[in-house]
Amino acid sequence: MNEIFKYIYSDYYRYYGKNPSRWDLIWQIMTVRNHCFVYSFWFRLASKKNKNPWYYFAMWKHLRLTRKYGIQIPAGTKIGYGFYIGHGVGIIINGGTVIGNNVNISQFLSIGTNKRTPAVIGDNVYIGPHVSIVEDVHIGDNATIAAGAVVVKDVPDNATVGGVPAKVLNYNDPGRFVGRRWHNA
Repeated sequence: MNEIFKYIYSDYYRYYGKNPSRWDLIWQIMTVRNHCFVYSFWFRLASKKNKNPWYYFAMWKHLRLTRKYGIQIPAGTKIGYGFYIGHGVGIIINGGTVIGNNVNISQFLSIGTNKRTPAVIGDNVYIGPHVSIVEDVHIGDNATIAAGAVVVKDVPDNATVGGVPAKVLNYNDPGRFVGRRWHNA
C-alpha cells in the first residue's frame, strides 16, 4: 500500500474505529461528515511532494481548508500514524514540530517557537483545548496535557501536566484519553 494511504487509513481508523474501504474514504471526503478527518486527508496528500497532478490539487485543497477552518498545519510537518483532531478550529502548529503516533489535539492549540527549535511530541499523547506549547520542549510518550496549560518545560513519559506554567499533576492512568490506537505503524 502506498505510504501516504497508510497514514490516511490510520487517521480514518482513529476517527471511525474501522479500516476504510476506498468507498468509505470517498464518501467521507465528498460528504464532509467530519471536517477534521477531511482536513487530515488533504494534509496527508499535500505533504508528499511529487510530480503527480493530484499533488497540486491537494495543496490547493489543504490551503483552502486551512483558511476555512483556521487549522494551520503546514504541509510537510512530520506527523505520525493515527493523527486525531478533536475539534478543528483555531489550531496553529509550527512546521518544524515533530508529532508521534496516535496523538490527539484539541481546539485553540498553539505550538510555536521563535528560535527555530519547535516541540517534539511522543506517541499516544493527548493535548487538551487552549494549550500553548512553547519552544523546544519534548513531550514524552503517553502524556496528557490538561486544558489551558502552557508548556515551557519537558513533559516526562506517562505524566499528566496542567497549569500556567505546566507542572506534573500525577502519573495516574497515562494516555487514558487516546482511544482507538493505530497499532500497525
